[in-house]
Amino acid sequence: MLIARALAGAAVPALMSSLSAQPARQSNAEIKPAVRKGRLKQASVAWCYGAPLEELAKVTAALGLTGIDVVNPPDWPVLKKYGLTSTMTPCMERGYGIGNGLNKKQNHEGHLQLVKERIDASAQAGFRNILVFSGNRQDDLSDKEGLENCAIALREIAPYAEKKGQLLQMELLNSKRDHKGYMCDRTHWGVELVQKVGSPAFKLLYDIYHMQIQEGDVIATIKEFHEHIGHYHTAGVPGRSNLDETQELYYPAIMNAVAETGFDGVVAQEFIPRGDKVKALTQAVEACDV
Repeated sequence: MLIARALAGAAVPALMSSLSAQPARQSNAEIKPAVRKGRLKQASVAWCYGAPLEELAKVTAALGLTGIDVVNPPDWPVLKKYGLTSTMTPCMERGYGIGNGLNKKQNHEGHLQLVKERIDASAQAGFRNILVFSGNRQDDLSDKEGLENCAIALREIAPYAEKKGQLLQMELLNSKRDHKGYMCDRTHWGVELVQKVGSPAFKLLYDIYHMQIQEGDVIATIKEFHEHIGHYHTAGVPGRSNLDETQELYYPAIMNAVAETGFDGVVAQEFIPRGDKVKALTQAVEACDV
């Protein structure tokens, strides 16, 4: 990690000019570590910041984060170059993804093959987390049947994930605004699925932004169901933007609640920044460093 930070520091002017909304003012700035207390491990998320992966990796390492979410295996050498991990590896190709997931039996064979490939690659690379999705609702598919279909698929693959030291995680997303029709849109539905699968190799990715929109009651929900949660995502509500005073969630309190559960996974900053992107990410990391 020290080597990674040294590399990051040497490249600060170039990456700041790319990631910053005000490059002229920021070009000579130094990025300092934003993780000081370190009770919670943190990550950035590849798609959010509008920058090439290598430049995001430099910033991520300089801030003292653990890794980057949603990076596919061909790009992992960039992460390793900066001492970072793939903190959440996606299974989103070959037609599978958020809307087309494990709640449909016809997807099981092909989708589970992709998941198995990701498990193998992640284990070989020394990473741990694999992201899956429920898929969307259909007129002829009830939530109960969709849950059972997800459970069938996950019970099939979970023993292999456990053997390889991998943790499969299904993301909770809101269907109210961002992902119309998405089935895994309530914590209770997700928790029931975890219980049906009954494996330590499967948990939930609790996206705080999405669950605030869908059901609220974030801190109490985290405290009640923390044992079923393996990963967290952040973002400001409304707008999925900066973790600042313009949004309705108070992240220091939320992160204190997470830390008090003994959580040892990763909190990933999945927001779309306004203004200076490095400053926004730094502010978010500091807000979650409790």
